[in-house]
Amino acid sequence: MIPLRDSIPTRTFPGATIALIVANVLVYFYQLSLGGERGAVFVAVFGAVPAQFTGAAPHAAPVLPVGLTIATSMFLHGGLLHLLGNMVFLWIFGNNVEDATGHLRFVCFYLLCGTAAAFAHIAAQPGSNLPMIGASGAISGVLGAYFLLYPFSRIVTLVILGFFAQTARIPAYFFLGFWFLVQFVSGAANIGTKGGGVAFDAHVGGFLAGLLLLVPFKQRRVRLWSPITG
Repeated sequence: MIPLRDSIPTRTFPGATIALIVANVLVYFYQLSLGGERGAVFVAVFGAVPAQFTGAAPHAAPVLPVGLTIATSMFLHGGLLHLLGNMVFLWIFGNNVEDATGHLRFVCFYLLCGTAAAFAHIAAQPGSNLPMIGASGAISGVLGAYFLLYPFSRIVTLVILGFFAQTARIPAYFFLGFWFLVQFVSGAANIGTKGGGVAFDAHVGGFLAGLLLLVPFKQRRVRLWSPITG
């Protein structure tokens, strides 16, 4: 299922969401400009490597302080589809969450969710030497917040079944609930493995962080479980 848009109009200009999207795009094209070998080194330096946090790979001393790589890893992507997929989710769901938190609080919320997601991945894959990259952990937190804010909104979704595709208006609670279930089951299946591929455990950690952090970050006037459907 690919989300195309939601039914909740934004009340304020989503400057923080746009700034995060622009930052991710600029970093990706800089990464691309480095070429294959130098680009791989760039990812290795600025990605978050679980084994460097846990001490499982003490021989592989990081170039940057490991804590800093959690922040830098959120702006790296493994390919154009990886980038586009994340930015579509950030745009559709981020602008409404930014409405609820305010601009600066949204950036802080986003980074904290990304940090929680990174530590969830480190806990699940403590011996992995593969750098974790991508904005999806932080965006998962945005999805968790949206789930609490607008569960009854409608997500216009492209549903692909084999060779057939059609759009459907799916309630947010179902779309996001199904998304979380897929991440949870996939993450549970990968615990203890060598990692690689999609960091499902980071998605789970980010989503749960979004659920927990929304209340202290949202503005007082904002209600949870809005009945708005659109």
